[in-house]
Amino acid sequence: ERAHALNSRVLSALAVRVEADPFVKVKKMIKDLIVRLMEEANEEAEHKGWCDTELSTNEQTRKEKTEAVETLHAEIDQLEASIAKLTEDISELTKAVAELDAAMSEATTLRLDEKAKNEQTIKDAGEAQTAVAQALTVLKEFYAKAGEATAFMQQQPAAPEIFDAPYKGMQSENGGVIGMLEVIESDFARLEADTTAGEATAQKEYDNFMTDSKVDKEAKSKDTEHKTAKKQDEEQALTVKGNDLEGTQKELDAALAYFDKLKPSCVDAGVS
Repeated sequence: ERAHALNSRVLSALAVRVEADPFVKVKKMIKDLIVRLMEEANEEAEHKGWCDTELSTNEQTRKEKTEAVETLHAEIDQLEASIAKLTEDISELTKAVAELDAAMSEATTLRLDEKAKNEQTIKDAGEAQTAVAQALTVLKEFYAKAGEATAFMQQQPAAPEIFDAPYKGMQSENGGVIGMLEVIESDFARLEADTTAGEATAQKEYDNFMTDSKVDKEAKSKDTEHKTAKKQDEEQALTVKGNDLEGTQKELDAALAYFDKLKPSCVDAGVS
């Protein structure tokens, strides 16, 4: 009657089933209900366990990939800074080597020119000394013979009145001319000595400069080779790190996307 009054098909069906076997039907319905509830509980438990596992694994993956991406960024930044510094150093070293080459070339040109002039000066001074020495020999012989001739004339018994005083010839000028030539000879000798000493000093300074420059150039060249090799290694490492970053970033993006996919059923639904 109650089912009829409420016009409930479910209650009517239940009433019919209960009338047929009231206790058996109720027991079965209760049992079916319990089974269904247990199945739902098991399904919920299994889903919760799955969510917990997936969320935990995903969180660990996101953490690891985030740290890896940050580390790779830091390493790439360090490599880029090092490569930039090496590039600058190599450029400066190359410029310094070029300047050394130019300085050595210029010094060699100047040294050869100075050496040629000094050798010519030394040659000229030597020849001048020889010429002056020959002139002195001739003059000294001339004045010596003139003196002997004067003395001989003075020994004659009937000397003319014009020789009432002993004839000295050009002996009064003798000292002046010879003295002047001796001074000139001394000047040429000093010029030769000074030029020879100056040439030796200049050559020594040039040799020292060239030795120091060559040592400096060799050191800079080796440093350039070392830095160039290091730059090449770091550029290769940078390429590898770049590829690693690209792959790791994709893995992180995939983990973040999967986390967004888990949210509706595992986070927003309050399962975990």
